[in-house]
Amino acid sequence: MASGMQGDGHNQRRRVFLRTALAGASTMLLGGCLGSSLGSLPGDQVQPSAQPQVTGEVIGTGGVRVGLLLPLASAGGNASIGTVFKNAAALALQNFPNAGLQLLVKDTGGTAEGGRAAAQAAISEGAELILGPVFSPAVAGAAQAARATGVPVIAFSTDTAVASRNVYLLSFLPETDTKRIIGYAASQQKRSYAALIPEGSYGAVVEAAFRQEVGRTAGRIATIQRYKLNGSDTSDLVAKASALKSVMTSIDSLFVPAGSGVPSVVVQTLVGQGANLGTVKLLGSGQWDTPQIKNNPALAGAWFAGPEDKGFLAFAQRYQSTYGAAPPRNASLVYDGVTLAAGLIRSAGQQRFEQRILTNRDGFIGIDGLFRFKPNGLNERGLAVYQVTGKGAQVISPAPRDFRTGF
Repeated sequence: MASGMQGDGHNQRRRVFLRTALAGASTMLLGGCLGSSLGSLPGDQVQPSAQPQVTGEVIGTGGVRVGLLLPLASAGGNASIGTVFKNAAALALQNFPNAGLQLLVKDTGGTAEGGRAAAQAAISEGAELILGPVFSPAVAGAAQAARATGVPVIAFSTDTAVASRNVYLLSFLPETDTKRIIGYAASQQKRSYAALIPEGSYGAVVEAAFRQEVGRTAGRIATIQRYKLNGSDTSDLVAKASALKSVMTSIDSLFVPAGSGVPSVVVQTLVGQGANLGTVKLLGSGQWDTPQIKNNPALAGAWFAGPEDKGFLAFAQRYQSTYGAAPPRNASLVYDGVTLAAGLIRSAGQQRFEQRILTNRDGFIGIDGLFRFKPNGLNERGLAVYQVTGKGAQVISPAPRDFRTGF
């Protein structure tokens, strides 16, 4: 696949540096090295210049300022997410001390108003790029402020509605999971599907991707059951799972994208109804990447898509030893965001955060593997396919390392 960056040999060299910047960072993380080679990459050197005075917390002392917008004082337990993400960002700069980067930490409160104010403050203090926010209302607010100045935003929300030109999502998107697992199932001669999908915005995105991918692979959908979850009340889920019994003999795959306790309830319900699950492959999404699901013997043999976890495990060990607690799975997003910014500072010089650089079709490699931003703000990721063993999960289809070849 050709790169979107065209021009003379100088630009071609920049493309190579972009690809190697995060690849090198990922390799060093996996290898346990605390140093960084980012400073040795060719590119325009960042020259210190007079900049506006910064108010609030700052991480790093580099010459390029980047806003880090997080919910640090929001209600409902969200503040802990902001703290974890801030810790992960600090860990990234600790591991790459020559990053040439200064993070301006701003609190969004998790709201649209807070996101707008935080972005305005960071931009007024010289931020050339915004990392965050986490929650979609705050992303929408930050995007409004950033759009007026042309400063790009790399956010961590999974709500695809807030993505747009120059507002990119680095998160794990449900349509990517769905396309990967259905595409793999089709490669294993699966052709007839049923699905049990939650109502709401997440379910709508998943269903659209499911229908598209099944159609693309010439499959057949026997039924789609949509259920409501009201807190701990699973009565509608049980009812809709029971309704699947009538099609179980005519399908070879059952797609249950939701995680937590949903897959277990579905299996228990179908077994209780006397359904034969031995001929039906249970398919899941990245929401299945939890010990609760991977260690459940009742789900052994099921498949789900997700990022390869070697990079995350190394990151999690570092986080645990530094902060005394295990990070949530999505904490790697901010680590990769900071590393991406640092890599672009060193490899792309003054063009570092231009759209054509951020949407480079060859993509980047972080601790969660291969990813690239699309011009519409969504992303594509190279995901692996796992099989649940009941004592964890094993990779049965590795994640691609190159968008051009798929390997």
